[in-house]
Parts: sequence; C-alpha cells; structure tokens
Amino acid sequence: MDTLNPTFARRLLIIHLVYTMERPSVPALMAETGWPRRTIQDVIKAIPGLGVNIYFKQDGRRNNDGYYVIDSWGAIDHRWIIDNIEMIRKDLIQLA
Repeated sequence: MDTLNPTFARRLLIIHLVYTMERPSVPALMAETGWPRRTIQDVIKAIPGLGVNIYFKQDGRRNNDGYYVIDSWGAIDHRWIIDNIEMIRKDLIQLA
C-alpha cells in the first residue's frame, strides 16, 4: 500500500486516540502526538467531514473541563484503524 495522504492520516490517528485514550482532551492529545494545540483543534474540527460523530463531553465546571467522545463511526471502520495504526503512525513520522 502506498503512504496515506497526511491530512487523512492525521485524522485517522486522532480518531484512534479519541477512541482508545481514557480522557482524550486537547492537552492529552498534544502530549500523545507532540502536535501543537491548533493542529489538534483543526483536525478535530475536520473529523465530522469523514462522517464520524465526535463531540466534547463537558466534565467539570469550566468550559474546557472534559474530553472528546466518538459515538458514531459513519463509514469509517474502526477495526481497520486499529489493525493499521502502526502504518498510520509510520506514514506520519516519515512526513515530519
């Protein structure tokens, strides 16, 4: 398989992390990926364009207390992402 489009690969990685991390907030995703805040926010904002329903679950008194949740995968097969996460990460590393 050829390498994935970097924009698509970033979206798949964030989808995977939101699905697998315990409390995937923007700071937690930044720590996991090493990406800047704005990149994480832009990727999350674009994910619904793939048909994946992602939302922020408020969990505290402040507006930014909470984490992201996926409640519908749309046309994305989450098992494919899980099975191919190493390839996705490798493609992103090669782009850096």
